[in-house]
Amino acid sequence: MKFHLPTYSLPITNHQLPLTNIIFNLQLLPHLPHHSTYLSSPIPDYPLPIISFPMCGRYSQTHSASAIARAFQLSVVPDAPPRYNIAPTQLVGAVLQPRDQAARQFRVLRWGLVPSWAKDAAIGNRLINARAETVSEKRSFRSAFRYRRCLIVADGFYEWQRQAGTKQKQPYYFQLENHSLFGFAGLWEHWESPAGELLETCTILTTEANEVLRPIHDRMPVILHPDDYDTWLDPTLNTSAKLQPLLRPYPVDEMQAYPVSPLVNKADCDRPDCIEPLEVNSK
Repeated sequence: MKFHLPTYSLPITNHQLPLTNIIFNLQLLPHLPHHSTYLSSPIPDYPLPIISFPMCGRYSQTHSASAIARAFQLSVVPDAPPRYNIAPTQLVGAVLQPRDQAARQFRVLRWGLVPSWAKDAAIGNRLINARAETVSEKRSFRSAFRYRRCLIVADGFYEWQRQAGTKQKQPYYFQLENHSLFGFAGLWEHWESPAGELLETCTILTTEANEVLRPIHDRMPVILHPDDYDTWLDPTLNTSAKLQPLLRPYPVDEMQAYPVSPLVNKADCDRPDCIEPLEVNSK
């Protein structure tokens, strides 16, 4: 069986698995909060396929749960352990503003948006990102853009630069200069399978790259300024004219980047040395 996606294909040659059986990495499960909605299918006892994705396809969240609560003005400290190499189809932390509640809410979502109209959850594999320029028009995203926006909790992300004359790519880590937490502009969705299984998923918006990213990639995730969090999360606001101006490249003078170890290439490698600067002589 093979899933054909825009920039890669994922062969699964030995096992015919439903999607809910291939979305988790076994080494990460012990560190994730338990949510029965996401763990309703049995987890196999053999290695799961590792999937690589385009921009934005990996990021980190290494701060404490109490720091997350402070940065995003949460009334309850979330169950959110540090993560150093978050990959698509894994569970991720997000901040929402429910329409019927005054307080913001921390929610665990699966990365890879599954629209409510989808026949099955496999579509989420290729909807990990949404282009800011067209998000209000695309069928997969336009409803979530109007009614279900969120902040994806992060403090850095990765991108790969092809090395001249080789097939190798050097990973780089991008973060704010003050190393602080930030929120990616995200969308989230509810989906229910024909069997009644509920799934909540998300995607990260991308925009044109700023000058820090441009030598490596022509796109970057949308990082929202804290002053814009309330506007982005406002459930009563659904006009593109007020939302689109928020989806701009982050200021160059507030970001930094450095090369990191190829350890991050492996989606099952989630440890602090993923974000450690790579010494020039260690390549």
